[in-house]
Amino acid sequence: MITLPGQLAIKTIHGRNGDFNVGRLATSIGEFVVKNAELDQYAEGKYEGDFVIAEIRPSTYSANGRMVIEIRALLGGMTLSNIDALSRDEARRLSPQEVDPIDEEAQAPAPAAPKAPARPKSRNPRDPLVDTTPFGSAPAAASPEATADADDAALFGAIWPLGEIVKLDATVDRRILRQQRDRLGALGYEFAPLSQDWHLAKA
Repeated sequence: MITLPGQLAIKTIHGRNGDFNVGRLATSIGEFVVKNAELDQYAEGKYEGDFVIAEIRPSTYSANGRMVIEIRALLGGMTLSNIDALSRDEARRLSPQEVDPIDEEAQAPAPAAPKAPARPKSRNPRDPLVDTTPFGSAPAAASPEATADADDAALFGAIWPLGEIVKLDATVDRRILRQQRDRLGALGYEFAPLSQDWHLAKA
């Protein structure tokens, strides 16, 4: 791992899996494409700071009848010091034809699937169905608030219930991370890029 000062330009692209971000990191040793999942939390712009580069490798993907080869940097962390808006020229240089990393992952060969567990023995159709519901009881209808809380608890997992400051885990599945990002926005949180966490907006 190496830490280098640099500037990360982030562009938001509207894809079929929702909005996603791609970045271009300019450093003293070269310019690299960055597609870390945590970038999806950031607003479009230019971010200056120190970047921890965990890996630099060539990467390929196919899109619109062309094969794209790019040098990609995997970030292990970053400390940001300044944020600026992207100029029109800079936004144009960050290709709008980028493939969503979710679709890229789908193109990659899947690892061998683990052996499926043995299926449970199927029920004999001649066996009677037994209803174990107590007599006279009706299923309780869940309130919309309880349902939303249960959905949020499932979405956020270990970080539920949410506090005033929320730090998302970028190692979760990209789709989950995007759903968490969108839900935090709906709940009134705002992303603070310098501290790289979400803050509940004051009423």
